[in-house]
Amino acid sequence: MNILPHLYPLRPPAIAQKWGKDLVWSMPTEGNNVYLTFDDGPHPEITAEVLSILDDFHWKATFFCIGQNILRSPDTYRDILSKGHTTANHTQTHSNGWKTDTSVYLQNTLQAQSHGMSSLFRPPYGKITPAQIRSLRSHYTIVMWSMITGDYEHSLPRQKTLQKLNNRTKAGDIVVFHDSVKAKQNLLYLLPRYLEYLCQNDFKPGCFSF
Repeated sequence: MNILPHLYPLRPPAIAQKWGKDLVWSMPTEGNNVYLTFDDGPHPEITAEVLSILDDFHWKATFFCIGQNILRSPDTYRDILSKGHTTANHTQTHSNGWKTDTSVYLQNTLQAQSHGMSSLFRPPYGKITPAQIRSLRSHYTIVMWSMITGDYEHSLPRQKTLQKLNNRTKAGDIVVFHDSVKAKQNLLYLLPRYLEYLCQNDFKPGCFSF
């Protein structure tokens, strides 16, 4: 995304949600639930740290995993599941839907699905075409987000981002972090502090059910 780091966290524009009306952008507000999601893992060290932090706060999350990374870190993938978290499809090779033929994109997604994930899917970069949506909807629930943290931005102002993240959070939010090398420093700063805020303000971990 070509976004200035100080603008994060970001909510998707209304036009994107209108265009993607068949996609899931947020969840019902009943129960004061917040849905934490992690893209691009698993990574043997970073995902392990995320799991430890989630354990500390008794919080369950959904991990949108890349198939290639599951093959590289099978033990970490099993750890995600053994701790009661949900794993979901983020394609086999982190494919950009806008640059990939629909048939190739579908094959890439099916290849990732062979690792035994849920029927939840998130397109890498949030980039997916109408044809890809039509082809995937019969097999997957396509989950986008209502707030993205920008943890992958090198020059992200962490303290200001955390303050805005806390202030903007509302029940039903789907929040995106990344358990990746690129996001590591920002992720490990933001996540425990954000979870502390969520718990102190009576938010509950959301679990996708469709």
